[in-house]
Amino acid sequence: MFVRIVKMSFHSKYIQEFLEMFEEKKQLIRNSEGCNLLELYQDKNNPEIFFTYSYWENESDIERYRNSELFKETWKQTKTYFNDKPLAWSVHKKVSLQ
Repeated sequence: MFVRIVKMSFHSKYIQEFLEMFEEKKQLIRNSEGCNLLELYQDKNNPEIFFTYSYWENESDIERYRNSELFKETWKQTKTYFNDKPLAWSVHKKVSLQ
């Protein structure tokens, strides 16, 4: 399993539109094969910055999602809201304490 972290920065005027779109699509994304968790975070000091965290079983699952119509449509719409280039990381979780 690995974690995909995506940092996105939006124009303030589009934050509500992004949140509405995410609300509409989140369950579809979460239900993608191999996706075990999907979370959305908003920076507490800069409300224009958001992060998604998604947990995936393996690389082929996220690649299948990234090649899906769901991703293509969602990303196409999301990109129109950006005020900066998005950043993304794929990381292996080493420790988790609860």
